[in-house]
Amino acid sequence: MNIFKKIYCRAFQSVLKLAIPLLPYREPVLLDDYAELAKELLSSECKSVLLVTDKTIRGLGLTDALVSQLEEKGIKVAIFDETVANPTTDNVAKALGLYHAFDCKALIGFGGGSAIDCAKAVGARVACPKKSLMKMKGILKVRRKLPPLCAIPTTAGTGSETTIASVITDSVSRHKYAINDFPLIPKYAILDANLTLGLPQFVTATTGMDALTHAVEAYIGKSTTKQTRQQSIMAIKLIFENLLTAYNDGSNLKARQNMLYASYLAGLAFTKSYVGYVHAVAHSLGGKYNLPHGEANAICLPVVIKKYGRSIYKKLYKIATQIGLCSPATSKEVASKIFIESIEILNKKMSIRDKIPEIKGRDIPELAATAEKEANPLYPVPKLFTVKELEKIYSEVSDGQ
Repeated sequence: MNIFKKIYCRAFQSVLKLAIPLLPYREPVLLDDYAELAKELLSSECKSVLLVTDKTIRGLGLTDALVSQLEEKGIKVAIFDETVANPTTDNVAKALGLYHAFDCKALIGFGGGSAIDCAKAVGARVACPKKSLMKMKGILKVRRKLPPLCAIPTTAGTGSETTIASVITDSVSRHKYAINDFPLIPKYAILDANLTLGLPQFVTATTGMDALTHAVEAYIGKSTTKQTRQQSIMAIKLIFENLLTAYNDGSNLKARQNMLYASYLAGLAFTKSYVGYVHAVAHSLGGKYNLPHGEANAICLPVVIKKYGRSIYKKLYKIATQIGLCSPATSKEVASKIFIESIEILNKKMSIRDKIPEIKGRDIPELAATAEKEANPLYPVPKLFTVKELEKIYSEVSDGQ
């Protein structure tokens, strides 16, 4: 990367870091149950809501109790259950039509990050009816208050219930992009571990690794605060202590609850401190090949942080020692290697593959250019990568075809 672009990227990131205390970050109000949500909605005179979810979650009956309690309180519920794994502009358009058809006044995102992101995007379109989603791409392009939004996660990974982001895929071009603005932070959230008890092992594993990626990237970046570092470390520790248990014993409610809280903490951390190249690469893979975001993060995380080399030895040392992977007497380089190896071992124990055969060699230049455009200058990464350096990452995680 040429010196002028480096200066521009670091100056941009420095300004954002200085602005952190002045920006309107907030945390969602954590509600205990659906009855409390109904009370909050009625107090806001919301008597008709749009529930955004997917067919699997609805088919399992997970939304039934919520719908029943709201309807008992006189709140009408319109249901959009067509959200796909990487929510699309078509999803948002259909859900928006339903929102207006039923004269809804509030939104509920019920499911994984996809359903919550879709609900956020619907809220953004309600708030800004004359703006397309593409025109809201990037940062601070919404700028208007959304209808009341409650996030009810059914996976422990995305942290979408805490974040300023909604990640959407264009239905035509398959370009995946993020909308980032403070009004997108949900007003309410409900963390109910019972909703995660039936998760398949693959989903438990990949969403858990998604949360780990959030926490690690938030910690090793250059825009951390004392609070985000504490949240990241706590999240990483909880994940290392509970993810395998949740994976091997899906009915373990304590492990499930701890993972939900870890995801929540990681979400709070990266909302302020941002993510890095792992996410930029994963987003491009999700957009191009419809690869599950958590799986892409899990595969890319150890590869990318190895590429940062010495620039993150000190921070990985702090993580490794604080979560008990090694003693303070361990050298920073060795502690870093231990931490990275621990991620690889965790992936292996949960049968997460280490290669992505879907990647085609001819696609790599385009993928790398997309990731570079997303990351630079926004993400305060430990070390800046060029397009060519990013291409090497895709080559490393592909199967070489």
